[in-house]
Amino acid sequence: MNDTTTEDRTDHATREQEITLLLEVARLMGRSRDPDAAIYRILGMMSQLLGLNRGRVLLPDPDSGQLKIRHAYGLTDAERERGSYSLGEGVTGRVMKTGQIALIQDIDNEPEYLARAVDRATLPQETVAYIGVPIVQDEQPIGVLGVHRLRRRSRQFQDDLNVLRVVASMIGQVLRINQLIAERTAELVSENRYLKSALDTQGAKYGILGESPALRSVLKQVHRIADTQATVLITGDSGTGKEKIARMIHRISQRNTRPFISLNCAAIPADLLESELFGHEKGAFTGASSAKTGKIALADGGTLFLDEIGDMPEALQSKILRVLQERVVQPIGGSRDIPVDVRVVAATHKDLQKAVNAGEFRLDLFYRLNVIPLHMPALRDRASDIRLLSRHFLDRYTHVHGWNVVLDDGVMERLETFDWPGNIRQLENVLERAVLLSSEGRIGTGLIDEILHEESRISPGVHGNDTTPAASEPSSGAREGAPENTPPDTTSTTGSPMHHYRAGGSTIVRPYRRVHASEADELRDAIERSGGNKTRAAMDLGLTPRQLRYRLKKLGLA
Repeated sequence: MNDTTTEDRTDHATREQEITLLLEVARLMGRSRDPDAAIYRILGMMSQLLGLNRGRVLLPDPDSGQLKIRHAYGLTDAERERGSYSLGEGVTGRVMKTGQIALIQDIDNEPEYLARAVDRATLPQETVAYIGVPIVQDEQPIGVLGVHRLRRRSRQFQDDLNVLRVVASMIGQVLRINQLIAERTAELVSENRYLKSALDTQGAKYGILGESPALRSVLKQVHRIADTQATVLITGDSGTGKEKIARMIHRISQRNTRPFISLNCAAIPADLLESELFGHEKGAFTGASSAKTGKIALADGGTLFLDEIGDMPEALQSKILRVLQERVVQPIGGSRDIPVDVRVVAATHKDLQKAVNAGEFRLDLFYRLNVIPLHMPALRDRASDIRLLSRHFLDRYTHVHGWNVVLDDGVMERLETFDWPGNIRQLENVLERAVLLSSEGRIGTGLIDEILHEESRISPGVHGNDTTPAASEPSSGAREGAPENTPPDTTSTTGSPMHHYRAGGSTIVRPYRRVHASEADELRDAIERSGGNKTRAAMDLGLTPRQLRYRLKKLGLA
C-alpha cells in the first residue's frame, strides 16, 4: 500500500511539473516578442522540471543549408558552434530528413550518434539517452528539438516523448510568429524605402507622387518653364492633379514669395464670378456695401490659377483676354485701370479646341492661354504609379484614422488592373473607404472586389472629361489592324468608374469583376477570333488590355 501511494505521489508530481512547463510555454508564446529569450526559457524549464538536459533547437542555415544549433540551454559557445549536421547526417540529421522521432536509450551503443556538439567525456559517466523530435510546420520538418536525459530516471520515456512533441509544436509556433513579424517588418521597411525614394523625386515635395515616364515627362516640362512668365494651360481628366502642378509651377518659380490665388470658374455662379475675379467698388451694384479686391489684384506679383476655365462664361472671356494682353484690371463700377503683374496658369478637363470649333470658347483667348500646354496623364496611362500612390494613401489614412491596416496578397494587383476613370482622386477615395471598412487590421481581396464593383456601377455623369480625341471619335485601338499594345478609347467622366470602350460607334461597359477559372475558354476564344490581337480581344470582351493581360497571367495563359 505504501509503495503504491509513493508511486501515485510521484506520478502526481510529474504531472504537475508537466502542466507547469506547458503553462509557462503558452505564456511565453503569448507575451514574448523575443524568440531567443522565449526558447531559452522553455529549454531551461525542461531541464529544471523534467531533467531533459542540454536542450537545443537546430535550424537550417539559410546560406549553407547545414543544420545548426540556433537556440540552446546548458551548452557552451564552442559546443553550439560544433553542432552542425548535413541533412541525414547522424541522429539529428536523420530526424530532420525523415521527420521521425529518434529515441536513443544509450548513446554509447548507437553508432549513428556522433557526439559532435557535446563531448562524451563531459556527460555523466552512466547511461545517457538522447531524444530528437522534429519541429514541424505545414506537415514539413523545419528543425529539430534535441535533449539528453539519464536513462536511470524513474520517469517513463513515453512521458518525455509526449511532452517533447507538444513543446516542439509550441516552439514551431514561436518561430512561425517571429517569421511573420520579420516578414512584415521587412515589408514595411521596403515600403518605407520605396516611399522615401519616391519622395526624393523632383515632384514629390510638392505632393506629386509617381515615377512613370508619362509623369516624369510633365515634371521635366514644369522645371523647364517654371521661371518663365508665359501663360500655362494644363489639360487632363478630373482628378489627375492639375492644381498640384499649378502650385508646383508657382513654388519653384521666382514668384514663390508672392501669393498663389486659386479660383474654380465652374464652382461660382456666373453673376458672381466677375466680382470674384475683378473686384468691385462700393455701390457698384445692389448689396455692394463696401469695395472688394478681386482675385486678380490679390495675385499681383504672384500666380493666378484659373481652374476649369473651359466653363467660364463667354462674356468674361473677353475681359480675361484683356488682362492677359494689357496687364490691367478694372473693378466692377470702377473707372480706372489698375496695373497688375500676374502670371496666369489655367486648367481644364475640356477639349478647348473642340469648344472653339463649337463657338463656345474664344479662339484668341485660347491662343493666349495655350502658350505653354501641359497635359496631365490619366491614371490609366501611368499604371506603374498605382502601387506607389496606393501605399501613400494607405499610410496616410491609417495615420489619420489611427488604424494599423495592411493589404492582403492580391489586393494591389486588383488596384493595378482597375481602369480608374476618376483618376487619383478616385483611388484615394477607394483606399480611405477600404481602411474604414477593413477588419482585423487587413484589407482583403473580397473587400476590394466589393468596393471596385460598387465603383464600376456608377453611371457616367454629364460633366465629362473630354480632353482627348477619344471623346469624339473611336481611338486607333478600336480599328481593324490596331497593334496589340495600342490602348483602347477610354472616354470617362468625373467620378464615373465604369470601364468605357468605343468600338464601331457603340460603347461597351463592363463592371469590375473577379477572375474565375471558368473564363479561360472565353479568353482563348476571343484571342483566337481576333487573330491573336489581344487589344481587339480585350475590346470584344469589354476589358482593357491591361485587365486582359492580368486575367491571362492569373489563369496561367500568358
